[in-house]
Amino acid sequence: MNLSPLDEYPLHQVPAPLTWPGASDRNFYDRSYFNVLDRDGRFMVLTGIGYYPRLGVKDAYFVVRRDDTQTAVRLSDAIDDDRLHQHVNGYRIDVVEPLRELRLTLAETEGIAADLTWRGLFPAALERPHEMLTERRVTLQACRFAQVGTWEGWIEVDGERLTVTHDTSVASRDRSWGIRPIGAPEPTGRPDAAFRGMWWLYLPLAFDDYQLFLILQEDPDGHRSLYDCTRRWRDGRVEQLDGVRATVHYRPGTRIPTGAHVEFMNRAGDRIELDVESKLFAPIAFGSGYGGDSSWAHGTWKDGPFAERVSYDLTDPEVMARAPFSLIDHVGRAVCTEADGQTREGAGLFEHGVIGPHYPSGFADWTDAAK
Repeated sequence: MNLSPLDEYPLHQVPAPLTWPGASDRNFYDRSYFNVLDRDGRFMVLTGIGYYPRLGVKDAYFVVRRDDTQTAVRLSDAIDDDRLHQHVNGYRIDVVEPLRELRLTLAETEGIAADLTWRGLFPAALERPHEMLTERRVTLQACRFAQVGTWEGWIEVDGERLTVTHDTSVASRDRSWGIRPIGAPEPTGRPDAAFRGMWWLYLPLAFDDYQLFLILQEDPDGHRSLYDCTRRWRDGRVEQLDGVRATVHYRPGTRIPTGAHVEFMNRAGDRIELDVESKLFAPIAFGSGYGGDSSWAHGTWKDGPFAERVSYDLTDPEVMARAPFSLIDHVGRAVCTEADGQTREGAGLFEHGVIGPHYPSGFADWTDAAK
């Protein structure tokens, strides 16, 4: 165990240095995720950085979707003990004002560079705990907070500069830490109950007066293992929304959504409707290290400082055949209609995935597509 600069501060939760996780599980992680969403759908970015202290690894990714190409730079290195300065090679996160303002920079790496400043539009919101269990162990047990905001700065891809402003962008971010599968696959031992599939809908949206967070996770039968829906008003009120019913609209012959319709109720029982339209999408597994891409997984040791660039042609049927085994992030345009007919327009992340069967949606197996 080593001391770090953080050990000077009264932040300890267990009798060990702060860089030493309280859990001994190899799958302990500490990660940030960000997106950069051009409101008109001209381009989008998915990016993040993660620390995996039990594996001795830290890594980052920067994924750009524009036109029909999705391009990613992936970086990895040995972990260090200075967590006050988050970086992986040329990728860096600087906290300007905690929970309010951040700066993300990527020194030119394989033709891609960025300098972006995040500004939160509303206070960060702590979500309900995320948990998943098998018969014999915890596979996901995480704490997470989320926030909607905007970016200002620039992104360069092969010398072409994309300008980002607080007016033209919308974004969400999350910080999570805990336990989830990372790194190389573990020995399975005696077979456990197999993963049956997952239906997921995540909507962190920004409106003029409030930010809206909706998280739904269902098993193939439609049972909800995770459910949270709140509006957090600019004046500080937190409004719990109930009775959520969501219908996702798909492109025929695919599991790629074009939009969604959501209905819910406020405390008074008034029905509220939300319609979300996809302006652009990016399968999150294509280049970022999340599940669905065998060429890269978070926490994988790459023998020291490492960087590579990969690209995906989203018009290639063989590439897109892998999309159903991934969550898909979208630039979302939203309209919220109150019970009295008043409407508000908003924007943000529209994240959805149907991995495996989901009987309420009409998907009876792993390969079914929308009709």
